[in-house]
Amino acid sequence: MATTGTGSTAGAGFLPPPIAAASGPFGAMLGLALRRPGGRRAGSLFTALLLLAGVGMFAFPAITDLYGNLQQRHVQDQSSSPQFQTEYLEHKIKVGQGLTRLIINNDRMHVNVMVVEGTSLAALQAGAGHYTNTPFPCEQGNVGIAGHRTTYGRPFNKIEQMHTGDTADLITPFARCTYRVEPGFDGHSNPWVVLPKAYEVVGQEGDLGTGHWLTLTSCHPKGSDSHRIVLRLKLVKVTPLPLKTSKGK
Repeated sequence: MATTGTGSTAGAGFLPPPIAAASGPFGAMLGLALRRPGGRRAGSLFTALLLLAGVGMFAFPAITDLYGNLQQRHVQDQSSSPQFQTEYLEHKIKVGQGLTRLIINNDRMHVNVMVVEGTSLAALQAGAGHYTNTPFPCEQGNVGIAGHRTTYGRPFNKIEQMHTGDTADLITPFARCTYRVEPGFDGHSNPWVVLPKAYEVVGQEGDLGTGHWLTLTSCHPKGSDSHRIVLRLKLVKVTPLPLKTSKGK
């Protein structure tokens, strides 16, 4: 541990050193300003603003969750009509429109979320979005889905806790497609962490384009966008579903 010039032991803990008290002319002026009535009012206002900012910081995730739930209901209503079957079959799903339902259910992670088309900021406010340059669910290739970890329903909050053999289902108008988490590969674990511009994880090169894969991505670490966490799954089962029909037919 480092020592001071007088031989006393310097602190080396987790807390930063305290801020030194203001000194000199500036310190005297600051003290005088705070002793005046106007200065005390300004100090009280500043304290109130800090308190409001703190409350807002903690309330923000809850507010986004509420908004995400409203968006979920909206896209669920859109995707429950027979017309949606035709739009899906013709790949005419618009950005922001519901595309598929993602279900993950194990003892560590529980997800039941509508995935919208697109990964724009607006689209992801529903919680999870489909990369538009990847195949539709159940199709050949590498299906890519991005989701939030700390806001807007936080569907991928515990993605790092997914294990080899865990499954995820994508529900389409025509089938329930079950994907299974693969063991680590290419020298890394699964899930693994990449830089934000590692777009190849949702690419279609090589086996990713010829097989049937699902890749889930989210920001990493939680509350930061400095990296991305990636989970790779492989299609293992397709269960056909009965088609919806219009009323009276």
